Amino acid sequence: MNFLIDIGHPAHVHLYRNLYFRLKEKGHPVVVTVKSLSSATQLLASYGIPYITMPEKPDALLGKIWKQAWFNLKLLRVCQENKVAVAIGSSATIAHVSGISKVKSIIFDDDDDEVEPLVARFVNPFASSLLSPNVLQGKRRRRDTVYYPAYHELAYLHPNHFQPDPAVLAESGLKEGSPFFILRFNVFKAHHDTGVKGLSLEQKLKLVEILKPHGAIYITTERKIEPELQEYQMKVSPQKAHSLLAYASIFIGDSQTMASEAAVLGVPSLRCNTFAGRISYLEEQEKKYRLTFGYLPGDFEKLVRKLKALLAMPNLKEEWQRRRRAMLADKIDLSAFMAWFVENYPQSAQVLKDDPEYAGRFRPVQIAP
Repeated sequence: MNFLIDIGHPAHVHLYRNLYFRLKEKGHPVVVTVKSLSSATQLLASYGIPYITMPEKPDALLGKIWKQAWFNLKLLRVCQENKVAVAIGSSATIAHVSGISKVKSIIFDDDDDEVEPLVARFVNPFASSLLSPNVLQGKRRRRDTVYYPAYHELAYLHPNHFQPDPAVLAESGLKEGSPFFILRFNVFKAHHDTGVKGLSLEQKLKLVEILKPHGAIYITTERKIEPELQEYQMKVSPQKAHSLLAYASIFIGDSQTMASEAAVLGVPSLRCNTFAGRISYLEEQEKKYRLTFGYLPGDFEKLVRKLKALLAMPNLKEEWQRRRRAMLADKIDLSAFMAWFVENYPQSAQVLKDDPEYAGRFRPVQIAP
C-alpha cells in the first residue's frame, strides 16, 4: 500500500517519524510532504527522510484560506502521481483531498474542539478516520472518533523508542548530575492563537533571575530571541534537544508541546499562557499524574511560588520519575499502535469500533525504570 505523511509543524516530524520508518521497513512506499518551514525540513533531513516542500502559509487568516485551496490541489497531484492510497497527518489538506478523491485520510489530533474550533468544523469532519487521545472521549463533536490511551509525545518519547544520549551534556558544557533548566518561549501565530498570550519579557527576565543561582539556563525560542536573553540561547541541535530536556532539572515556558514532552520524560514542567486549564491532555498530566502545572499570565506569581517550591524539593528527580512510571503504566506504545492502525486500514478502524479496548494491547508488559 502507498502512503503519504503530511508535516505541517516541526513537532509533526517527531510524531510521525517512527511511523515512517516502520512503514518503510515493511516495504511500503511512503511520500512525505512538508510546509516550507526550515525547522521542519532541517529535522527531516537530519533523520534522512526525503520530502516534497509545500509553501508556508501567510500569517493572516484570509491569506491562509486562499493558500489552503492551492495546497489542496498540489497535494492531490502528489497523491495521484504517487498512487497514494492513504494520507496521514494532522492537517486540513489531507482531509480535504480525501473528500475530492479516492485517497483515504487518517487524522491524528490531540487538541480540544473548543481550542481549535476551525479544525473541529472544517478539518476533522472530512477525514476518513479521526484518532485522538482517550482523554478527549466525550468531548469530540465527531462521534466515530477512534480513541487511544496515549499522548502524541509518546509516539517518540516512549521508553520503547527513546533513551537520552548522555553525550549531549558534555556538548553543552555540563557534567552528569549538574542542575540546569530549559526555558521555551513561543510566538502565537496559528489560526487558533488569536488573543493568546504567553510570558512577557519582564516575566522571562524574572524567571532567569530566580534560576541563575541554582544552575545553568538554556533558552529555546520559536522565533528570534530577545537581546536581553541572548546569552542563554540553547545551541544544541534540534534532534538532540529531547536528550538535553530529559536531563533537565525543571522546564518552564509558554509552549504546550514542550511542556508535555518534559512531563512524559519525567521532568517537572511549568507553563504559562492563556491556554492554561483548557487543554485536556495537559489537564490530565497535571490533575491525574502531577507532572506539569499550568498558569494563566495573570497568575504568574503563583507560577513563581511553585517554581521556588520545586527548587527546594528534595529528591525532585526521583519523585518525578515515580510519577512518570505511574503515567506510563496507563499508556500504550503509540508508535506501535499507529503503525498497526495505518498498515491494516480500514479493517483496523472496524476492529476498534467493535472493540474500543483493543488499543490497550499496545501497552508494554513492563516499563523500564
